[in-house]
Amino acid sequence: IKSWFVVVTLSVMREIVHIQGGQCGNQIGMEFWKQLCLEHGIDHSGMLEEFATQGTDRKDVFFYQADDDHYVPRALLLDLEPRVLQNLNSELPKLFNPENVFISKDGGGAGNNWAVGYESAEKVAEEIMEMVDREADGSDSLEGFVLTHSIAGGTGSGMGSYLLERLNDHFPKKLIQTYSVFPNQAEHSDVVVQPYNSILTLKRLTLNADCVVVLDNTALNRIAVERLHVDAPTNAQINSLVSTVMAASTSTLRFPGYMNNDLIGLVSSLIPTPRLHFLMTGYTPLSLADGHDGAVRKTSVMDVMRRLLQTKNIMVSCSTRKGCYISILDIIQGEVDPSQVHKSLQRIRERRLAAFIPWGPASIQVALSRKSPYVKTAHRVSGLMLANHTSIHTLFARALSQYDKLKNRNAFIEAYRQTSMFSDGLGEFDDAREVVQSLIEEYKASESPDYIRWGLQQEEHAASQAALERMPGEPGLPGVR
Repeated sequence: IKSWFVVVTLSVMREIVHIQGGQCGNQIGMEFWKQLCLEHGIDHSGMLEEFATQGTDRKDVFFYQADDDHYVPRALLLDLEPRVLQNLNSELPKLFNPENVFISKDGGGAGNNWAVGYESAEKVAEEIMEMVDREADGSDSLEGFVLTHSIAGGTGSGMGSYLLERLNDHFPKKLIQTYSVFPNQAEHSDVVVQPYNSILTLKRLTLNADCVVVLDNTALNRIAVERLHVDAPTNAQINSLVSTVMAASTSTLRFPGYMNNDLIGLVSSLIPTPRLHFLMTGYTPLSLADGHDGAVRKTSVMDVMRRLLQTKNIMVSCSTRKGCYISILDIIQGEVDPSQVHKSLQRIRERRLAAFIPWGPASIQVALSRKSPYVKTAHRVSGLMLANHTSIHTLFARALSQYDKLKNRNAFIEAYRQTSMFSDGLGEFDDAREVVQSLIEEYKASESPDYIRWGLQQEEHAASQAALERMPGEPGLPGVR
């Protein structure tokens, strides 16, 4: 368990290293870097546009300047097969540092198998960690790492899991945040072992990440169809929504104001206890680069903050009408009068639009952020909500239910047995299931006024179990051999 000391400062630059893994992670990453380049006035070769030379934005959070003055992303691009990264290099040929691109030599991919992805990462760990160390050492004041990946495939889930463990071990005092894509549960998946991969990855997200921003493909597709009126959303359109959320969630770091200028300060206000670190997002007004929009014609602070609380705008398929909010942070972008924010918060409180946990502060935090001066937007005000809500346990419960259906029949398990991790038994599956089940129980318990007492009882139980395991075998002691 990490302890965080939050220091808000305007003078120290806090850099973030971005890691993208697997097909999904790299496709999302590509859209994210395109959006960042657009907002900072950087062209696709890394050169600063003439109109952006006098900007006061903090490019150095995600970029560094090379000797020839072009801007290079603090990014690692990792995949076990070449197709996606080759496409990325054709679209953004001179932007990334080629030393930070890793493609497996055999190029065969992970075959949608978590264990293959994990073991493949283990074999090349030295090479990847050398890339990570190089980026970390090149930072003046590294704040942490951001990982984009999917939990359902092979590379993003398996390699991503291995990286989370190594980063947590290698950089124990640095923040580890992920943008984790959960599979579309409304459609039949081509990846039949998706439930196995999801549960194995969820264990690492629970134990090794400090903050997980959940990106649920089920909800993203629903929003594209119902809110943006796209009949059959493409991956590119869904990734565009994700990149909008990612860029908005980092806007206060890149266009700083008086508060929320560092990632730790942003995240720690949302996470009360170490396990409860899974966040859902909402964004309004929505639009896509191809012209689809959500038909919002006029925006005000009150309108934006009210819309952010509506379940239909939340990018996770969990109803916020049930359960309660643990914490909310609204990042409002645009020219906003603080008095409008206070009026909006008062009205939301009077109308009781958000139900909060009984054991914590019942308030919405608001961070005001400037918009990029280089990007024209149709709306005066836009907003992103980062929220910790107890109903997210229903998403994990659905994943667990799908896992149980497969595991109870030992369906498709043979491909896992053939890897070294599972060659001696399937205990790792049982461990992962137990961790996810305990996560579900903790989110449920957090709805109760007795949550703190529940947590203390859990700690006492864990301590007594550990003491029993350490005791030498004595006759007459039950459970001890």
